[in-house]
Amino acid sequence: MNLTVWKFPRAWGWRRFLLRLFGATVGNRAIFLATTKVMHPWLLEIGEYSTVGPGVTIYNLGRVTIGAHTVISQDSYICAGTHDYTVSYLPLQRVGIVIGTGVWIAARAFVGPGVRIGDNSVIGACAVVARDVPEAVVVAGNPARVLKPRVMNETPEASLADQ
Repeated sequence: MNLTVWKFPRAWGWRRFLLRLFGATVGNRAIFLATTKVMHPWLLEIGEYSTVGPGVTIYNLGRVTIGAHTVISQDSYICAGTHDYTVSYLPLQRVGIVIGTGVWIAARAFVGPGVRIGDNSVIGACAVVARDVPEAVVVAGNPARVLKPRVMNETPEASLADQ
């Protein structure tokens, strides 16, 4: 389902409605920008206050679960399908993806089939994530590897007070 039909920049409620109409489980404050593509809405679950940026493709042949307070930045590709290359006729494999709460997937990152990204992790720009990512780490590169722990310099209460 290509959500570009709704090009109005802040038509988030309409996009949530449309995704739910086709079977997605969408948190009430989730934001999908105008050029987001979701292939199979009935295989998508996304939590509260999560944002899916412009040009993001969620190629969810398998179930894709995205936690709350997660950001998927522009032009990222979430791919929950592949083929078994060990068989001559390349049968389709529908392998789900789980993206935790508080995750940031930076611009143009690729998340491959079967990957689990732990809560509060950061995926660097243009990273290729082919293996599970633990909680609260920063990963980058091709293939993505852990660079360092993600250390939070503030409490959630302090960040809300600044707003």
